[in-house]
Amino acid sequence: MAVIDKIALALLIIGGVNWGLVGIFSFDAVAWLFGGTGAILSRVIYILVALSAVWCISLLFKDEHPVEVHHK
Repeated sequence: MAVIDKIALALLIIGGVNWGLVGIFSFDAVAWLFGGTGAILSRVIYILVALSAVWCISLLFKDEHPVEVHHK
């Protein structure tokens, strides 16, 4: 797994946990940590999580075991 894939998955996990907190407790941890939902840093985090989700779509179609080609 490439480094960018791991970063995207980590950000997606953060986003998923945050949405879980919003759904269960009505608590937005990103907004709480970074100054509210409208704060620039919060918005950057939300955008990075969204981009990570889009990136992770490609992981669904990635072949884990590529075919090796042997040349004679």
